[in-house]
Amino acid sequence: MLWLLIAVVGAVVRTRHSPSPAARLETWQRWWAGAALGGGSAWLVVAFLVVPDEMAATIGFARTPFEFEIAFANLALAVLAFHAASASATTRERVLVGLGASMFLWGAVIGHVHQWFAAGNHQPGNTGGILIYDVLAPAVLIALALRAQRLSTADKPLDRSLVA
Repeated sequence: MLWLLIAVVGAVVRTRHSPSPAARLETWQRWWAGAALGGGSAWLVVAFLVVPDEMAATIGFARTPFEFEIAFANLALAVLAFHAASASATTRERVLVGLGASMFLWGAVIGHVHQWFAAGNHQPGNTGGILIYDVLAPAVLIALALRAQRLSTADKPLDRSLVA
């Protein structure tokens, strides 16, 4: 949850004097991609590689090679998220990064909820803030990017040559 908070605080502070709604939205997208999704994913890379036994215990599982795989899945998310946070990232790329992250993270949510009810697994890494993070990190990135896409489309004048 810390990474979500960092993204919100960073975006709020940076947008206090934004010149336009588009500038505010760009700042929010960059902070959300970089801090919420990128920072959170990078943190998980380090945690799953450095202290895999503790991470497995926090989730409520025994240690397996799965922790190594999760580390590198999160590395892919971090790299994509940091690109989405860059000034060169397009709205389309941000939507794509959000969709890719949602496939992995929302699948994880399904697994966590299944373990919660099927196995009674109430470990903090299974039913705690991770559920909120896994849902919100990609959902907000997608929503912000789609809002930016609508805003940029609304600002463009209609090309009369396309109208019969």
